[in-house]
Amino acid sequence: MSKFAFEPLAIPAVVLIRPRKFGDARGYFMETWNLEAFAAAGIGAAFVQDNQSLSAARGVVRGLHFQAPPAPQAKLVRVLRGAIFDVAVDIRAGSPSYGRWCAATLTAEGAEQIFVPRGFAHGFCTLEPDTEVAYKVDGPYAPETEGGLVWNDARLSIDWPVAPGEAQLSGKDAVLPGFADFTSPFHYEDFA
Repeated sequence: MSKFAFEPLAIPAVVLIRPRKFGDARGYFMETWNLEAFAAAGIGAAFVQDNQSLSAARGVVRGLHFQAPPAPQAKLVRVLRGAIFDVAVDIRAGSPSYGRWCAATLTAEGAEQIFVPRGFAHGFCTLEPDTEVAYKVDGPYAPETEGGLVWNDARLSIDWPVAPGEAQLSGKDAVLPGFADFTSPFHYEDFA
């Protein structure tokens, strides 16, 4: 039996991953990443850095972020405590799903993960207070390539689980541009 279940989402490049937990009276054990299993599922990212965030309140929105070429990043996201609504937006110009989004709920209890490939903007909203999120990236942080889209852009129509007046954002995320004014640095043929 496989240690992982891989489920492509509405945009097949984005994959929901369910690690198998092996539990007994002491607790549980699970693998959260395995090079061979992920490669067999078509996920060949070579992760180089782990990141972690804590959001103190429900309704914290982080994103929608990306790093542009020449330093794009793929992400493998999971929740250590709490729960999030996790979103990926296809920003690969020329993609059949360009400008569309897909999402999944990730919980610490369920141990779900989401793989967000290069060429996508990524963000999440916390569903519980004191939510901790950990994610792997396949490229180092390169602040000069940072970009983003405003989280509640009407053209994207993301069905966030928080009202605009209740969302807690960083100052930087609150002033990100909208999708209508966006020229993508990603091209589908480079990341398909």
